[in-house]
Amino acid sequence: MRWKTDTYTGWGRVHSATGELARPERLSHLAAIAASEPAPAIGRCRSYGDACLNDEGRAVDTSRLDRVLSFDPETGLMEAEAGLRLGEIARLYAPKGWLPAVMPGTGFATVGGAIAMDVHGKNHHHAGSFGQHVTEITLLQGDKTVTVTPKDEGLFKATVGGLGQTGIIASAKLQLQRCKGDLMMVTERRATDWDAFIDLLDRSEATYTVGWIDATATGKELGRGILEEGETGAGLVPAPKRSKSVPFNAPQAALSAPVVRTFNTLYYSRVPKSGRTTVKPIQDFFFPLDRIHDWNKLYGKTGFHQFQCVVPLDQAPALREMMARIAKSGLASPLAVLKRMGPGRAGYLSFPMEGYTLAVDFPNRGRAEALIAELEKMTSDAGGRIYFAKDALSSGLYVDEMYPDLPLWQAEAAKADPNGALKTDLVRRLKLRDAS
Repeated sequence: MRWKTDTYTGWGRVHSATGELARPERLSHLAAIAASEPAPAIGRCRSYGDACLNDEGRAVDTSRLDRVLSFDPETGLMEAEAGLRLGEIARLYAPKGWLPAVMPGTGFATVGGAIAMDVHGKNHHHAGSFGQHVTEITLLQGDKTVTVTPKDEGLFKATVGGLGQTGIIASAKLQLQRCKGDLMMVTERRATDWDAFIDLLDRSEATYTVGWIDATATGKELGRGILEEGETGAGLVPAPKRSKSVPFNAPQAALSAPVVRTFNTLYYSRVPKSGRTTVKPIQDFFFPLDRIHDWNKLYGKTGFHQFQCVVPLDQAPALREMMARIAKSGLASPLAVLKRMGPGRAGYLSFPMEGYTLAVDFPNRGRAEALIAELEKMTSDAGGRIYFAKDALSSGLYVDEMYPDLPLWQAEAAKADPNGALKTDLVRRLKLRDAS
């Protein structure tokens, strides 16, 4: 297999890596690499920090392994290569009445990446995490090909959400879920403040629920936002909005505090007080930012951080205090999301827990690093956890408390990869495989 030196980044563009990449186009090529020159696998690098980086080392880009290997139209069981994008599955199969059971906020996430991060979506309160709908994983461990199912409890739980440390994911079988068609009926309602927002989330019975929250609002308006509830439907699908591109790195002033406050006020006001219901193409509801290519350039050449945490249901006041500190800082961007999660998780290091999850983007500035460190400690104190797929800053100080199953994962990772050939920059930064 030919290796080529390249420089690549996570989606936040704060961290970068320079090293040799291989881009196999056949599963046989991937197996040959695993057997002779093992290295961590990466997908389309949509993790925000350094989970997808291996600086000064090798990595295997699986994005060209993007084929559907089989599909049963009666049961919805699909086998797909690791590089297949979830958005492509939705595009091809929603018109036939099937969707991935769980989809994150970008359709560029790959099957392999979705398993390695055990991603969640707008229906987590009903459907759980991605890994709970995976029935089989084909894993390459050196010169061995291992078939892993939920019955192989230890290895399965260490692989799903396991950051690619138990082997290279070559392919997987996924149980898709039925849908009514390839359009979404979306109801939007205003939440006037934090308590109103939490109440709307708690009372929602919609299949898909997500909230945009104004991370600049203070005082009586703290926590205001818009709740979106969605259901699949059939009918005449509206034309999707045209894709756009961000051609250059935006200047720092583009996301200054006054600009963000003004944008957020206008965005909040676009929904009438009485609410509204619209019809959208599926892609526009699930992956609204995907039609803006290279939108990460809006944060400028220094990149951005996303902080995402989840706290238990009874710790909503702690999350409100985090929102207050974020709003007071003047650092938040317009991209901030609040959701309610159910208990579903499939792996030892899976992020979800039953509670409320908050995700906020911050331009990469020194004050943002200090704020995120403060938010991480508040999360730990509240009995919550941070999401490795979004993190670029943590020192790992609270990982043991946030992820009590870490020793079980470490044992499986050590057995599967005794020489540490699959370690990534994130694994090293957080010392995840250093048994205490």
